[in-house]
Amino acid sequence: MSLVLYGVPFSQPVRAVMWLLFLKKAPFEMVLINPGSKGETGSRNPAFLAKNPSGTIPCIEETETGFTLGEAHAIMTYLARTRGWTDVYPENEQTRATIDAYLHYHHRNIREASVGLVAPKIRKDLNIPEAIQEGARRNLTAALKTLESGWLSNHRFLVGDSVTLADLAAYVEIGQLQPQFTNVFDLSTFPNVSRWLDDMTKVDGHDDVHTVLAELGDISAVAPTMEKIKNANKMALSALKRRLAD
Repeated sequence: MSLVLYGVPFSQPVRAVMWLLFLKKAPFEMVLINPGSKGETGSRNPAFLAKNPSGTIPCIEETETGFTLGEAHAIMTYLARTRGWTDVYPENEQTRATIDAYLHYHHRNIREASVGLVAPKIRKDLNIPEAIQEGARRNLTAALKTLESGWLSNHRFLVGDSVTLADLAAYVEIGQLQPQFTNVFDLSTFPNVSRWLDDMTKVDGHDDVHTVLAELGDISAVAPTMEKIKNANKMALSALKRRLAD
């Protein structure tokens, strides 16, 4: 079934869905949607809101049926269930429930990595208050401690010894903080997390999905220009086209 993915490579949730599709070698078309914009290709445009009323990215559309779905985690679990991707979303109900538990936990914990650390560097126009940034840093630190002593203390990956949807969702947020990417948070005090991050770089599709971050580079001291962000997205789209052509 033909699939369209709406979003931009710079978005963490979009990257999670892209990575799943790359990992499963599932063909798709990517349509760029500018988050927050009311323009013709914006997420607040009525045409897009008709597909995803929340006006967020990512969103998928199955062209044969016209079915559309927003929210990265809902998209990932839907695709895994309907396409039989039981390696990343096992049929065992307890394992599946544990993955779901992480995906629910993720939103107000690991997701803070973007809200408090990356967004203020990228989107100066948002004027995110320092108090919110500091709160997000505290929340992220606490969440990383939970991963360190809990989820990753007895297993190679978050839910067992193989990659699942939970790992893809978690990595796009935590992985972006590493020195080779944005370099905005010191992860060295979390050995289990650091080992897991290294293992995740070896998962098929990692480099292509994270081209946008590799191009953007270290933003810890100097915020990237809009031109640099645009060029990073262009390079990411080129990597996407090469990947889909293989």
